[in-house]
Amino acid sequence: MNPLPQRTDTEAAALIDSLLPERLRSLQRLSGLSTVFGGSTHATSTSRQLRINCLIGTLGRSLHGLTVLPGRGVGGAVLQEGVAQRINDYAASDAITHHYDDIVVREENITSVLAVPVVVGGTVNAVLYGALRDGRLIGDRAMRVAAVIAGQLQQDLERPQPCPERPGRSPLAALGELANIIEATTDAELRSRLVRVHRELCGPYDEAAGARPSAKSRLTAREVDTLRLVAVGASNLEIAAELRLSPETVKAYLRAARQKLGVHNRVAAVHAARLSGLL
Repeated sequence: MNPLPQRTDTEAAALIDSLLPERLRSLQRLSGLSTVFGGSTHATSTSRQLRINCLIGTLGRSLHGLTVLPGRGVGGAVLQEGVAQRINDYAASDAITHHYDDIVVREENITSVLAVPVVVGGTVNAVLYGALRDGRLIGDRAMRVAAVIAGQLQQDLERPQPCPERPGRSPLAALGELANIIEATTDAELRSRLVRVHRELCGPYDEAAGARPSAKSRLTAREVDTLRLVAVGASNLEIAAELRLSPETVKAYLRAARQKLGVHNRVAAVHAARLSGLL
């Protein structure tokens, strides 16, 4: 079986750049940070570098097009280490280098900043920034929101590109026939191999229910998105605004997710989804 096509470095950067404006607006709305920016990374002959190409809430355009090198500034530290960073009292911090202070401090007047990586397969593919310029400290909620937004981008990158469509019967029909073959075979080794193929194509194979995945794996994308926002403390009204849904629709998604996960409240639903690897 041929594997689904994976994105090249250039394709990954193009996808990030197309999604970044919407994701940064989400970060700004849900975190309360006045300024957000970010960009994708690319490999050079000597290192991986970050290019900032999306700005929201900045005072000027000096950050646009800025190339950030590994180890330089807060973004360079994130690029090098692959872990999130939060710097309060930016100008006085000795935890980072200050290669970009002419822009960050003197032009943008930034006083506190966070930076979160989007990591796929051990490689930092993008960095998201959030900042304040009024002397306030960046709190844990903003860090959680940024981590969720970065996690959404990571999932987008990890999702294989769809194979080019070919004439013939639908993939669902082919999967249905595969499930029938699994049920009919008496060869244990062959059955195990076919179940593995089925799992790679469409998720876990439920032995008791044939080709149907387990309840936990049947959460819809919207239900997962709703739980991600619950996980960072968003209210139903905030979730509705973020996902462009009505509050009643948000309640319906949460109710459906709770039922599928077998829990009775939103906190337990988030916990169950995390244990199941859905968040």
